[in-house]
Amino acid sequence: MTYYPAFLDLSERLVLLVGAGQVAARKLSALLEAGARVRLVAPELHPKTGKLLNDRVELLVRPFMDADLLGVSLVIAATDNEAVNQKVAHLAKDKGLFVNVIKSPELGDFQVPAALRRGSLTIAVSTGGASPAAARRLRKELSESYGPEWEPYLLLLSRLRKRITEKGLSAEKNRPLFYRLVESDLLTLVKKRSAPEVDVLLNDILGPGFSLADLELADLFN
Repeated sequence: MTYYPAFLDLSERLVLLVGAGQVAARKLSALLEAGARVRLVAPELHPKTGKLLNDRVELLVRPFMDADLLGVSLVIAATDNEAVNQKVAHLAKDKGLFVNVIKSPELGDFQVPAALRRGSLTIAVSTGGASPAAARRLRKELSESYGPEWEPYLLLLSRLRKRITEKGLSAEKNRPLFYRLVESDLLTLVKKRSAPEVDVLLNDILGPGFSLADLELADLFN
């Protein structure tokens, strides 16, 4: 099967998470980080899951019921009970809802890839269910190539892009500047955490008015 890759904006969306074990705890953490509201349904609550509860989680300590699907945008079945997973998947699909079944991916219609995050950078890796272990290994290898310096680097590029576009020049004139920035040694200098050298490079490419202080990023490396 060929999957269509996509990134979802779950801000303020209600997601149904069935199950409250250790696997569900990881899913709950990721959903909350994405800004989702979560309806968590399970007969028992694992301590790790309990520590994540806040006002964005609607906790229902009982078995799954059909009515739990009302008003949700996405469904994740994270139980160890195959019968429950099948029921959740069947009912979700009947209502036209996308559902992910962690223990039996073939029952659902989407999978959650292994993901590497560096600030606004997200690299997702999927083997289409062939080998989750291989996907995790690839994510680990990518983490060595795309280190923590990418978070301040992309924050800086975002500020630069905003400042450049505010000058009102055409896209044709701005585009070469953007490419010069990403093809320069800027990432290397950010990795070195060398603010003076970053300022010199930005001045060489963009002229005055684009220092870290001008961009309100004087504390970028603090």
